[in-house]
Amino acid sequence: MEVRQLQIFCILAEELRFTRAAERAHTVQSNVTAQIKSLEHELGVKLFDRLGHRIVLTEPGQRFRQFAIQALNAMEEGKRAVAPDADLSGPLRIGAPESVLAYRLPQIVSTFREQFPRIELVFRPHVGASVFGDLETGKIDFAFHMCDTFPKSLFCSTRLYRERILLLCAPSDDLARQVRVKPTHLAGKNLLLPEHGCAYRSKFERMLSSQKILPGHVTEFSSVEAIKQCAMAGMGIALLPAIAVGRELDQAQCIALRWAGTSLDVSTQLAWHRSKWISPALTAFQDVVRNLLRNQHPAPPGRRSYR
Repeated sequence: MEVRQLQIFCILAEELRFTRAAERAHTVQSNVTAQIKSLEHELGVKLFDRLGHRIVLTEPGQRFRQFAIQALNAMEEGKRAVAPDADLSGPLRIGAPESVLAYRLPQIVSTFREQFPRIELVFRPHVGASVFGDLETGKIDFAFHMCDTFPKSLFCSTRLYRERILLLCAPSDDLARQVRVKPTHLAGKNLLLPEHGCAYRSKFERMLSSQKILPGHVTEFSSVEAIKQCAMAGMGIALLPAIAVGRELDQAQCIALRWAGTSLDVSTQLAWHRSKWISPALTAFQDVVRNLLRNQHPAPPGRRSYR
C-alpha cells in the first residue's frame, strides 16, 4: 500500500468523479482507476460501487476512508515535526461556530500573528456535533465548541468560559415590557433559532419540551446576523449569545428578555483528538487562547476558569 494510493483514494472519495479526482491529483483518469483497483485488490474488498456514470463509497470504503485520512494526516505531522524550523511554523486548522469566529477570534488571531508570524491559521465554520467528525478524521487540529459535555473517550477539552445565552425581541414586542418572562410566556410565540445541532438551541428546546410548551412557527437560520435582523424586525423571539448582540442592545434595537426560566448558558470549550500529537505550534495556540480569555472572563473567587 503506497501513500499515493491513499491520496488518490481520499480525493476520489470526496469528489466521487474520476475526472475531477484526476484533475485534483494531477494525473490521468486511467491512473486513478488503476490505483483504486490495485488498492481494492490488496484490501480484498470493493471500496466504490460504480452506478453508471456515478460512483459511491461502499460500507468498507467508508470505514477505510477514516483510517486513510488519519494515516495521511499523521504523515504530514511527522514531516512537520522533523522539518527545519518546524517547531513554530506551518498551518493550524481550527473549527469554530459563527459567533466565536466573528466575536471572539479577531483578538486571538491578531495577538497570535504578532507572536508567531510563521504559523498559518485556517478557520472552518461548524455547527454542533459536526465538529466531532472533523476532529476524528484530522480535518481540523482544534475546535471551539459550545457545549457542556464532550465524549471523553475520543477527545480532550479545556473549558474556557460560560457563554451567556439570551432571548431577544423587538422593542415593540409585548414581552419586551414583561418584568419576568417565564417559559409559559413563549407558548404560541414565533421563534428564531440557529441550526439543528447547536448546543444552546438543543438545551432551549429540551426545556420547552419538558414543560410541554408549544411555540408558534420556528424559523431556522444558519446566520447569526440573519437572526438578529429578523428579531429587530419583530418577526419573533431570537435565541443568541450575548456577545453577538452587544451593540444592538446598547442602541435599543432589540431587547433582552428578563428570563425567569432555567439558565440557557453553555460552556465554550477548546477540544482536540485524544491521540493527536500536540506540537509546539498547537501548544502556543492553546496558551494564547487561555491567556486572552482568562483576562476577558476572570474566574470568581475560589473557583478556576479552566480544567
